Amino acid sequence: MPLLYHSRRMPTPARGEHVIAVDLGGTKIAVALADARGRLRCRLAEPVDTSSATSVLDQIVRMARAADDSGAMAIGVAVPGLVRRDGTVWAPNLPGWDAFPLARRLRQRLRLPVHVESDRNAAVLGEVWHGAARGKSDVIVLIVGTGIGAGILSAGGLVRGAHELSGCAGWLVVSDSTNEWTDRCGSLESLTAGPAVGRAFGSDTAAAADAARHGDKRAQEIFKTAGRLLGYGVANLISVFDPEVVVLTGGLSNAADLFLEELKRAVSERAQPLSAPKVGIVVSTLQADANLLGAAKLAIGDSGSPTRARQSSSTTTRKKAQS
Repeated sequence: MPLLYHSRRMPTPARGEHVIAVDLGGTKIAVALADARGRLRCRLAEPVDTSSATSVLDQIVRMARAADDSGAMAIGVAVPGLVRRDGTVWAPNLPGWDAFPLARRLRQRLRLPVHVESDRNAAVLGEVWHGAARGKSDVIVLIVGTGIGAGILSAGGLVRGAHELSGCAGWLVVSDSTNEWTDRCGSLESLTAGPAVGRAFGSDTAAAADAARHGDKRAQEIFKTAGRLLGYGVANLISVFDPEVVVLTGGLSNAADLFLEELKRAVSERAQPLSAPKVGIVVSTLQADANLLGAAKLAIGDSGSPTRARQSSSTTTRKKAQS
């Protein structure tokens, strides 16, 4: 499997001073080592091998071993789907992952404590640790890419829901308009996620953004409409959760210059009027690194020291995100 990138190795950390962080996406997998200060090193990335359910597991194991040659104390994995309370993972973009026992299989293969978490929850933990929400306890990270999801931190704890399904923000209803995708992924996602913007333009999101920045009025209007509808979604989240900050991330946030002002305008018009003016709305500076940092934070644990990380699936670790 060809590497997408392989960073220059930094000085090897001493045994027991780092953890392995894994960001498993639907199309790409990234692995890095992280220390207790959140410094990432020994990065690897590859396209995900989706030839079988176990091929993804084999790939995680191989890349983790390739990155780590000095005795990591634990491994944290962010996954693109639902992590059930029994430790199994449902990831619709990965074949055979309807109830894949990822934590148990990794413990068997790597002989390490394993922490598995949804990518949206990992993202909010990463942003609180070293990103735009650093040090805050009430945070929403809205991921707008191929799909839409939200990591939600309230009073310092992850909001999970009775069925581990909180944060499915793509299903927020923001319009009476429907299309062939609405029943598959929800109102907000079908109208504003990256593929929706690409469909409206007749190409992909990158081409639409390039055209908009070069004065294409139709492309500009597409982003303006997406921004307004995203703003309605953010207004709903603010009104329900009253966060300190909303952090936008994901592929579409790379075009935030084309829709952020419209999004903020919609929030000011539709969100709870006492809360809305107090909530910061910012674009992530970490982007994909938020998932790696969140996975690392889970592996390190609340102690702040990898050497004291405990063996458990993070699905049973419902502690506050901040040290």
